[in-house]
Amino acid sequence: MNRTSRTSILCPNCRRLVSADEARCPHCGERRPGSRLKNNFLTRHLAESDRLVRTIIIANVAMFCLSLFLNSRMPGLSMNPFHVLSPENRSLLLLGATGTIPIDRFGRLWTLISAVYLHGGLLHIAFNMLALSQLAPVVIREFGGYRAFSIYTLGGVAGYWISYRAGVTFTIGASGAVCAMIGALLYYGLSRGGLYGQALFKQIGAWAVGILLFGFMVPGINNWAHGGGVLAGAALGFFLGYRERRKEGRLHRILGHGCAGLTLVILSYAAASGIYDRLQIGG
Repeated sequence: MNRTSRTSILCPNCRRLVSADEARCPHCGERRPGSRLKNNFLTRHLAESDRLVRTIIIANVAMFCLSLFLNSRMPGLSMNPFHVLSPENRSLLLLGATGTIPIDRFGRLWTLISAVYLHGGLLHIAFNMLALSQLAPVVIREFGGYRAFSIYTLGGVAGYWISYRAGVTFTIGASGAVCAMIGALLYYGLSRGGLYGQALFKQIGAWAVGILLFGFMVPGINNWAHGGGVLAGAALGFFLGYRERRKEGRLHRILGHGCAGLTLVILSYAAASGIYDRLQIGG
């Protein structure tokens, strides 16, 4: 029993139990499924739906808590629900908020990724994480974990790049990346067709309309990032493909690993430099 547990693994492609020394997965044909390059920390977090969603949420919550910790004073309660437990703009700037100020004035192009993991208040992060927890499992089911995380990351970057080009000075939040997932699912539903595709397209379309209306009704919403995220997500869904048309291959895994590795490096740098700068300011 113990020997089997040491030599059996989950295939990184089809997630079925195989021997670690198999030359090919007998279920899907994946070459060398036991390779360390295909079974590592990033692979485990990208290939499993629940773990991937949980990891993204934990990263967002951790950065939110750190942004509150870096405030010059303890955040208090506010009569405005959007300002409850709000980080200061200085804390958000230190941790990687994006826009024309961070990019043009400080040369922080990397904030196009870090800003996806920052939020301006308790209600802000709660809404985005709730939307993520509803949409991400569907994207992972239809596209696979590697493509799903690539859509989340690259769609968020594209949304913020468009908002930067539109002149948005200072912005944060995961909503652009979440909108990229909406865009990918809209493309999927339209492309797949049939009863399921049409039903999914209508359901996700309702999400898109709701976010659009919310963005125009509530001041301070970055509609450029939302719209850019939807368009980028649809384009990524088209170019990357979905499982029914094309299984996740080597290039998808490379792209997913690249997005995950770059995100990890940027968030680690943002957290370390933010703490250091805050200590310098405080000193």
